[in-house]
Amino acid sequence: MGSAAVAALLPESRSIWAKAPDSRWPRVAPPLSPRISHVIAQLGRQRDDPYSWMKFIPAEGERTRGNLPEAVAAMLKAENDYADAILAPLADERQRLLDAMLARSSSEIAAPAFEKDGWRYESAKPSGAAHAIHTRRQKDGEAEQLVDEAARAAGQSYFRSTGHQPSPDHRYFAWAEDVIGNDRHRICIRDNQSGEVRIVVGKDAYGYGGLVFAPSSRWLFWIWRDAHNRPTRLYRTSVDGKTTDLVYEEKDPAIFMQVKRTAADGFVALTLAGPETAEVRLISAADETAEPAVVWPRKVGARYEIDEWNGGLVALTDGDGAFDMALLRLDPASFRTLATLVPHRAGTPILQLQPFAAALVRLERVDGLHRLVVLHADGSEREIAFDDPAYSIELLPEQDYRAASVMIVHQSPKSPRRWIRIDLASGRQVVVQQQAVAGFDPDDYVVERLFAPAPDGEMVPVTLLSRRDAPKDGKAPLLQYGYGAYGIPSDPEFSVPALALVDRGWRYAIAHVRGGSEKGRRWFLGGRKFTKRNSFTDFIACAEFLAAKGYTTRGKVVAYGLSAGGLLVGASMNIAPTLWGGVIAQVPFVDMLNTMSDGAHPLVPLFRPDWGDPLADPTAYDYIASISPYENVRAAPYPPLLCTAGLKDDRVAYWEPAKLVAEVRHRSTSGNPALLATDMDSGHQGSADLKSEYRQKALFWAFAMRCI
Repeated sequence: MGSAAVAALLPESRSIWAKAPDSRWPRVAPPLSPRISHVIAQLGRQRDDPYSWMKFIPAEGERTRGNLPEAVAAMLKAENDYADAILAPLADERQRLLDAMLARSSSEIAAPAFEKDGWRYESAKPSGAAHAIHTRRQKDGEAEQLVDEAARAAGQSYFRSTGHQPSPDHRYFAWAEDVIGNDRHRICIRDNQSGEVRIVVGKDAYGYGGLVFAPSSRWLFWIWRDAHNRPTRLYRTSVDGKTTDLVYEEKDPAIFMQVKRTAADGFVALTLAGPETAEVRLISAADETAEPAVVWPRKVGARYEIDEWNGGLVALTDGDGAFDMALLRLDPASFRTLATLVPHRAGTPILQLQPFAAALVRLERVDGLHRLVVLHADGSEREIAFDDPAYSIELLPEQDYRAASVMIVHQSPKSPRRWIRIDLASGRQVVVQQQAVAGFDPDDYVVERLFAPAPDGEMVPVTLLSRRDAPKDGKAPLLQYGYGAYGIPSDPEFSVPALALVDRGWRYAIAHVRGGSEKGRRWFLGGRKFTKRNSFTDFIACAEFLAAKGYTTRGKVVAYGLSAGGLLVGASMNIAPTLWGGVIAQVPFVDMLNTMSDGAHPLVPLFRPDWGDPLADPTAYDYIASISPYENVRAAPYPPLLCTAGLKDDRVAYWEPAKLVAEVRHRSTSGNPALLATDMDSGHQGSADLKSEYRQKALFWAFAMRCI
């Protein structure tokens, strides 16, 4: 692109000002991105992608401000400048919202996450702090500081850490940290005897379930990301950082990797999984340098996980038609199935296991809501449920196998996080700690669990948060959130930002659309691949249902989605543009056809079973082309649109929302603004501090308020 094309990106190059429907938005001309024909021939089909020039992948290394092509740099700057100008009048409202969120979070603190061998490990954010401090203490002893995240983040434009864990002998403490923003971590180990912190892996590690100490505490097993950002190798590094050995390398780009220790520290388990297959390889504590042993060879249509309990192994599997999972007992030597501990029950999926010597705790869903079940070695069971209309239970990982109780976190949209210790023998519950929320009375709010009829007759769950005194007269604006992909549920959790919005007279809804797993695996499959359109029609049905019941009205619903949830709201916007008062799409996956046609993309091989393969399957090509938000923008009165992006995002690249915004701006008949705000220092996630998170939510809520 020449300088004339670059100049066309600048607002000043426009000869007329953009039309505004009313006085809500400043009369500022938007950037005019050049439409340059780029015809793509694929499977006997042709498409023209006029904004393909926006895509930039460096030949090597990461994308940065400094290596962007002139046209792309000019486009992103012009878009950010335009977004700043349009959003400038919201500054006071944004600040009020941010202050309200921070005021309620001023005393937020995390409860103990791990207790073992007399040690108590804690993570807490001091009052007013953005980052956590990780400590440990023995009973009645002084707290020993392990990691001060604020000190680690000092001088970094981006910081996010994960995977914090002690070694089994408590000599060491490890974690992974990303100081770039591209999800490529370095791994640090603290020697708790000397206090020395060593960076044992300097770069390219995978932090999310990608590191674990060996049972002996002599080694750290960790996963490496390749040039495409795919986790592909398992390494074993000595805790002094001097020796590193390759343990396993995965050649299939459609396989994802995670590593953990089994509950009783008998094995290190490497799980290799795709959307429709899995394989677990075990390394015995008796020989930590041995080759990993395959439990069951992978096969399409069978997924499983392995842990240990009661002197043997247990497998959670969907094999042999157990699509909502069955629990089996295995021989630890031959891996032969010995017994079925919990048979398959359609519609009651088993989500997670936490083994203890005294019992095996499982987390499952009944009618879409969480339930805990304690299974004893004699086969007897105790169910533990809660009577809230909508709530979420978190079964905390890495609990002491010898403990006599299990620690969970319970929360709901009107109930802050409560850490509850449940006795495994009696079922007695003790609240250990509760998230402190200043100026908050749960009786001021009401949570409802509703069901919206979808066009095909399915009943879609909706979680709704309102102030108790809010009238049901159809006048209240409503923000509706959804995700609906990969079988990931949108659980009804407590949210300080949601409270801040509801306190301004709004309602906050979570649409549990198909594509998630709220009603089991069939709910996931009903919104996946060639049934993906169900996710969008479910989302639309939820908004229309809430309007019909007087909770809101058409045109006063703002849709909000994140990542694959951005696909949900983008497609719903195309189908029913006048239903929405506004649309917020955070790092949205909206250029489906082009992205799924990019075999070099780090996630494309892994997620072909979820979306289809438009490179090889004409049916998949046609279906994706029919639902992709970017491909289906049309001449219609679009609502105000706010998209965000991260320059270093390798999961959903900045050009996806950039192209959608440009196309909406080109075709919309309403004159409403379409905005792109790109964080030039982050990736798919923002920096992990509370103030940054709340600042972004304050922007979203202020934008929503201006839309309505």
